[in-house]
This record gives sequence, C-alpha cells and structure tokens, in this order.
Amino acid sequence: MKAIAPHVFGLMVLTPALVAFGQVLFKMSGQRLAAYPGSGFQHLVLDPIFISAMTLYAGATFLWVYVLKSVPLSYAYSFMAVTYVLVPLFAVLWLGETLSVKYFIGLGLILAGLFTLWS
Repeated sequence: MKAIAPHVFGLMVLTPALVAFGQVLFKMSGQRLAAYPGSGFQHLVLDPIFISAMTLYAGATFLWVYVLKSVPLSYAYSFMAVTYVLVPLFAVLWLGETLSVKYFIGLGLILAGLFTLWS
C-alpha cells in the first residue's frame, strides 16, 4: 500500500471522533425524548440535539468518502474501532457515566489491534 497523506490520516482519525460525538448526542436526544412520555418521532425530529447529531453524522460521512478515495477500505475501516474507545470516554465527560476495568482491558486490545494493523 502506498503512503497515506498526513491530511488523509488526520481525517481517518477525525471521522471516528465525529461519529463518537454524534453517538453521545444521540444518547442525549434519547434522554430528552424519555423526559416527555408519549412524545414520539415528531418531537425527536424537531430536537436540536438530534438535528446536530444527524448533521455531524452527515459531515463525517462526507469526510469518510474522501478518505476512502485514497485508502483501501480494509485498512481505513479498522480506524472505526476508535469509536469504541471514544464513545465511552465522551460518555464519562458529558453524561457522567463510569468505566469499568473491562473497558480499559478492551481499550488495550483495540489499541493493540490497531497498532498491529498499522505497523
């Protein structure tokens, strides 16, 4: 495989970060929806947090297509595993969730896998 341009590598890291942040926004949307029993799809579609999450996902998708123009999917997709690292960290920061020892073991395995694929 040819060398990956630094800006493309940066986008391969940025895209999972945007997706992870979008996941936190989706969770926040779900919490807001749960706060209004009986509300449904209409309330969700009009929720600014949900709209932000969808916009973020759309932007990340466009960036991802740009990455895939230059990088084989089999290599690029391994970077999506970064979302499994970032979503729980973002959940701690913005949702007050806690992490267990199992999370840190999984984190180590994911990072070892990425290192193995990219070394």
